[in-house]
Amino acid sequence: MLAYASLGLGIVGIVVPGLPTVPFVLLSAFAAARGSQRLHARLLAHRQFGPMIRDWQAHGAVSRRAKRLAVGMMSVCAVIMFLTAPKWWMAATGTGFMTVVAIWLWARPEPPPR
Repeated sequence: MLAYASLGLGIVGIVVPGLPTVPFVLLSAFAAARGSQRLHARLLAHRQFGPMIRDWQAHGAVSRRAKRLAVGMMSVCAVIMFLTAPKWWMAATGTGFMTVVAIWLWARPEPPPR
């Protein structure tokens, strides 16, 4: 159930700003590897998600493209929060969390060349 629920949230995250996709897909692959070999095999074979999951499982790595895209989307979300939040500190808190995630993300290694 966790694998399917997190995959569903990851898919929703593709279109909903501020809801991350990658962590939910990775959580889905983790849970599926332990509970649904069929779903795990489908995720690994997926055109978009497969390489990302394999890089994470093999090396704990995130591609430079994924890092740039994630930080770019977080930046857009931060701007939107500052423009729409009723109090500045609310936007600052969310932006602070995103900054910590961005720093952690850029500290992850990049996958070796294929």
